[in-house]
Amino acid sequence: MSESRTIDATAARADNGLVRFAPATFVVLWSSGFIGGKLGLPYAGPLTFLLIRFAAVVAVLLPIAWLLKAAWPRSGRDWAHIAVAGLMLHAGYLGGVFSALSLGMSAGVVALIVGLQPVLTAFLAAAWLGERVTPRQWLGLCLGLLGVALVVWEKLDLSADAAAFALALLALASITLGTIYQKRYCPHLNLLSGAVIQYGACLALYLLLAPLLEDLQVQWTPQFLFALGWLVLVLSIASIMLLYVLIRRGAATRVTALFYLVPPTTALMAWLLFGERFGGWALLGMASCALGVALVVRPPRA
Repeated sequence: MSESRTIDATAARADNGLVRFAPATFVVLWSSGFIGGKLGLPYAGPLTFLLIRFAAVVAVLLPIAWLLKAAWPRSGRDWAHIAVAGLMLHAGYLGGVFSALSLGMSAGVVALIVGLQPVLTAFLAAAWLGERVTPRQWLGLCLGLLGVALVVWEKLDLSADAAAFALALLALASITLGTIYQKRYCPHLNLLSGAVIQYGACLALYLLLAPLLEDLQVQWTPQFLFALGWLVLVLSIASIMLLYVLIRRGAATRVTALFYLVPPTTALMAWLLFGERFGGWALLGMASCALGVALVVRPPRA
């Protein structure tokens, strides 16, 4: 009996450690997605790129789910809820972001538009999930949004056409609604089988859309292959698994506040990798984002 308690305590500590480091890890991995998109988009259309990405993810995850005997949903309703959440979290969000970038919208403007997500999620979580957002958290959300604006201020380019803005807004709506929907309707989502179902639904949709809207031409350069491999293994598998864990364990408002840290982290990566400008306003914005997220995610006083 003593040995059993020791094993349980060790497992609990490991689980708590995973949860403790999951937010920071998620922010870094998710932020690298913009870098991967920048590397790969010159060699394929956005929908073609995502079609290949979704197919590769399913090809990797499906055998793993079978080998590990992952539990699958028992009802058609559960399958449908998981698929709908996946279409919003992946197909809608990624399709909107990649397509907006391909039409000439700068990454800064895309980041600023998508950066509205935590505020929208707070409103929807209060109305749909009954989550209470405290005045301190509202202050944090506003500081985070201000920080995002400061980070991307030097890179703002409002010359993109209306279609690009519409696609960026589609990405914002998709990931906001997808986060709320999954929190409400998929609380017991199995990480492996759920990911297979979600990416499978996205693959089916893009098998229809990509041939209709693009010529499916791909330049299989080393740079494209690296970007594809990074987006498949690191973004579509590792970071999404972490997002599922965070959604399951945290209130939706606190989880999505982490997205405020994505634009500053992406800007820092772009500065290191591509020499993009990173000035004083960006540093001030990073501090504002960090303070805002701290106010949102800090547990309420007992």
